Amino acid sequence: MTTPSLLTRAREPVAGLVRATAQKAPQPSVQRLRAAVTVLFVLDGAVFGSWASRVPDVAAQVGASHSTLGVALLCLSSGALVSMRVTGAWCARFGAGRVAAVAAVAVSAGAILPGLVSSLPALCFSLFLFGAATGMVNVAANSVGVEVEDQVGRPILSGLHAGFSLGGLGGALLGGAVSAVLGVSAHLALVAAAGLFVSAWALPTLVGARRHVPRPRTGDRTDGPTRRSTAVLVVLGAIAGCTAFGEGALTDWGALLLREQLAAPATVAAAGYAGFSLAMAVGRLVGGRLLQAMGERRLLVGGTVLAAVGALAAVTTSSLGVALGGFVLVGLGLANVFPLAIGRAGLLGGAKGIALATTVGYTGLLGGPPAIGLLAQTAGLPVAVGSVALMALVAGFLVLTISGRRVRVPRLRTLLDRAVAGVGRLQPMVSGFGHGTGVYVRELTALVPDSD
Repeated sequence: MTTPSLLTRAREPVAGLVRATAQKAPQPSVQRLRAAVTVLFVLDGAVFGSWASRVPDVAAQVGASHSTLGVALLCLSSGALVSMRVTGAWCARFGAGRVAAVAAVAVSAGAILPGLVSSLPALCFSLFLFGAATGMVNVAANSVGVEVEDQVGRPILSGLHAGFSLGGLGGALLGGAVSAVLGVSAHLALVAAAGLFVSAWALPTLVGARRHVPRPRTGDRTDGPTRRSTAVLVVLGAIAGCTAFGEGALTDWGALLLREQLAAPATVAAAGYAGFSLAMAVGRLVGGRLLQAMGERRLLVGGTVLAAVGALAAVTTSSLGVALGGFVLVGLGLANVFPLAIGRAGLLGGAKGIALATTVGYTGLLGGPPAIGLLAQTAGLPVAVGSVALMALVAGFLVLTISGRRVRVPRLRTLLDRAVAGVGRLQPMVSGFGHGTGVYVRELTALVPDSD
């Protein structure tokens, strides 16, 4: 058989073309590369926000029930997970900038796919491909962001992820506005065209970026997790997973909840996700200051409680304004929980600790939307989305069980003391980001939980 050799020969020119194009492109300045990766984060958020605003319309287009829509959303998450597992290797082989350039084109072109389908199997297939494109751009953009941050010499990753949230805000608002005059296919086709136009601007800079190896830092932990810290890493991953559950739930089900339960117009329903994204962006932009003012534990526990209150308000009220306010509270509450949880894992276990906690945490983002779909089929959509409050409270409880490098189940009085008590001394803290891709550890200072 000659097929393997033909495939091998077919791949070689493609790889050579990518390398040749990168060699011809001029080396961009750090400022230009930072602008390009910022645009990439905003583009990713805008595309995903546009999709989120049209989920109810796509579901109606294919006649999907809550449970079948949950299955379709599982395909999106599965595509993202599969893509994330291989994109890291591609970044190592071809360079993160080149992969990010391809990913920008892929996520832009993939935006049109859900609007072209008319059956559930076709929707599942299109969402798998769209999810694979979003997973690819997430890993590649974060990899470029880490390299740029190292060259700049100061933390910028939280700001980049705020760009993703702001892009989601813009995409959701615009999606809600045009839904009254454009069908799903026409709207997503325009999103794809605009994304390709933006990608064309950023592509030369990303392709021209040379591979950069971050300098070792005294604050980075290169040792792996010990037996003693493994349990803490798993708990930190569970904290991240509980909060990622809420983020995925409101992204994919928030607009449908407002339209079905409160009879919100399409434009107003899209504002729910927009408010959530804006609140999360603001929370991340001021997260460093809040961390210094409140301490890590207070910020984590306070954020989970705030998110639980917001989720309960959104699903129990008959007022559209209150529901939208609840979405905002969830965004503010969850904004810094994932970054801090994964960052703490980096301090405890280095890169291996981050990998372990991120793997556990991403299951929440992956399984949340499908689980809500199945629960909504039997218990109703308000009860299903209300599970966001339960998961947030579980995350807050898990925060209180962590004491240094140990996991302990404290007594009720100890729980209350830890929830309100300040923490007394300083040690290195992390500045990181969420969306299921990792955290970059920085030498900053923050108040830490009780020592062993």
